[in-house]
Amino acid sequence: MSAAAPQPRRTRGAAESLASIVLVFEAIVAFLAGLAIYGLRVLPEGVEPWWGIVAGSVVAVLMVITAGLLRHRWAVAFGWVLQVTVALGAVFVPAILLIALMFGAMWAYATIKGASLDRRNARLVAEAEQRNGD
Repeated sequence: MSAAAPQPRRTRGAAESLASIVLVFEAIVAFLAGLAIYGLRVLPEGVEPWWGIVAGSVVAVLMVITAGLLRHRWAVAFGWVLQVTVALGAVFVPAILLIALMFGAMWAYATIKGASLDRRNARLVAEAEQRNGD
């Protein structure tokens, strides 16, 4: 018996590649921010401190899942929601705002410039195919 030939991998564009890298690294930071919220005991009275770890873990897992789904437009929009969610953590630990601004800028660059690169590459491929078709 011979094994079936492996399926070729789906081509990922620049926007998808760059944005997934940003989200995966930010997932680590989101988890660590949750640990900081827990360790500093900054949640309101009546809310157990371990909810900081839970929140950081949930945001981190959502970021990793979203990174894998970036081929869909809604995943890019959800990535923006996650950026805002991380920024809201600054309510508890103001230093998180600096992290949120840095990763937000990287996310904006990855999605906006990456999409621009993808459009340019598609145009170049179309032009090359048109020249070869003459």
